[in-house]
Amino acid sequence: MGKVVFTVAAAVAVVTCAVAVTVVGKRVKSRRKWRKVVGVLRELEEICGTPLSRLKQVVDAMAVEMHAGLASEGGSKLKMSERGVYYALDLGGTNFRVLRVQLGGRRSSIVRHDVERKPIPEHLMTSSSEDLFDFIAKSLKEFVEKERDEDSNVSSVNRKELGFTFSFPVKQTSVSSGILMKWTKGFSIRDTVGKDVCDCLQQALSRQGLDMHVTSLVNDTVGTLALGHYNDEDTVAAVIFGTGTNACYYERADAIIKSQGFPTSTGSMVVNMEWGNFWSSHLPRTIYDIELDADSPNPNDQGFEKMISGMYLGEIVRRVILRMSQESDIFGPISSSLVKPFILRTPLMSTMHEDNTPDLREVGRILEEVLGIQDLPLKVRKLVVNICDVVTRRAARLAAAGILGILKKIGRDGSGGIAGGRPKGASTSSSKMRRTVVAVEGGLYSNYRMFREYLNEAVTEILGEELSSFVELMVTEDGS
Repeated sequence: MGKVVFTVAAAVAVVTCAVAVTVVGKRVKSRRKWRKVVGVLRELEEICGTPLSRLKQVVDAMAVEMHAGLASEGGSKLKMSERGVYYALDLGGTNFRVLRVQLGGRRSSIVRHDVERKPIPEHLMTSSSEDLFDFIAKSLKEFVEKERDEDSNVSSVNRKELGFTFSFPVKQTSVSSGILMKWTKGFSIRDTVGKDVCDCLQQALSRQGLDMHVTSLVNDTVGTLALGHYNDEDTVAAVIFGTGTNACYYERADAIIKSQGFPTSTGSMVVNMEWGNFWSSHLPRTIYDIELDADSPNPNDQGFEKMISGMYLGEIVRRVILRMSQESDIFGPISSSLVKPFILRTPLMSTMHEDNTPDLREVGRILEEVLGIQDLPLKVRKLVVNICDVVTRRAARLAAAGILGILKKIGRDGSGGIAGGRPKGASTSSSKMRRTVVAVEGGLYSNYRMFREYLNEAVTEILGEELSSFVELMVTEDGS
């Protein structure tokens, strides 16, 4: 009997030990998996770091590049009308806008403005020039006809003037003509490159039977600067943070070497920077940025834009999650959705980042519905929020450095600027600092609270509390 009891007890002990070893083994394996994904996050945080010293290097690099760029193409003369009814088209990214604006002169400002927004059908972004511009012209025709039906004061007799905001790199040959140099923001319509985009639009208007004349071509950032300056004369620059990103600013005409002798009644010109293509060795670039760039339609181009604009932030986050899924199975099996580029749009990423529910249920919902990742524990959802935070914080702080690079170039940051950018005898003391307004437009800034807060925080950090009180970032809507 004793031997039987001893044998049973020994067997139970062996089984217990085996179970314990299995449990411990699973825990050890689980910890190793978790350490792997945490290691990926820590590596991301380290490389994406934007300490004050690095931000100041980016500020300096931006200012120096601006100064060098004034010896080449990039200046654009700005002329604003101030009274009457005007129509405008805005093609700047994934959305397209048609506008009707009534100006009542500087004192009465904008009397009325009507706006209609439409998404650009995805197939038109890679179709033909005629297809794209026919869509634009047809949308304008529908807008005009609806306005005419709703407002009897809208004239159908006189030929209407039309402003065209076209937010892609062009070589502007006159106030109403410009040759497309290349597409950005996901567009790739080969038969438009090298053509006058105003002529393409004018032909489409004729095909639709619209009696309109394209009288001006501007970049969306220039339009934002125009509206900002129209409403507040202290506005010296404008930036766009949306699907893409760009900036422009007022520069003294005599500082633009390329345009010496160009007639200007104000002594200043508007410089369209196309800053999406800015690059510096001081920008914190990760393997995800490198791979995204290599897979894009325009590799080795628009490097700054690919790090800070709305089109790319969600995609960077997706790539980080994919890397973690390849390193560990804490996200479960890799779904077909997770490997699909650009499936995680930045608005969805911002919703995850700003999810304040106790169980982060919005994070869970988006991961399941968009990326096919299900049943994640809370700690993994928190990990995803941290990824969003690292990517967004880097983007916003670099964007702030870009803005302050502009202000440094024109001597509005308290540093005295660089050669050609500050009037002689100007003081650098805060007591002599002038109020400086930067017009900001775009959903990334206006709708993404964390991006906006990180950007504003970085401006204060770089300038310091005293000097930053003179700089105001003014949200401007429908300037473009």
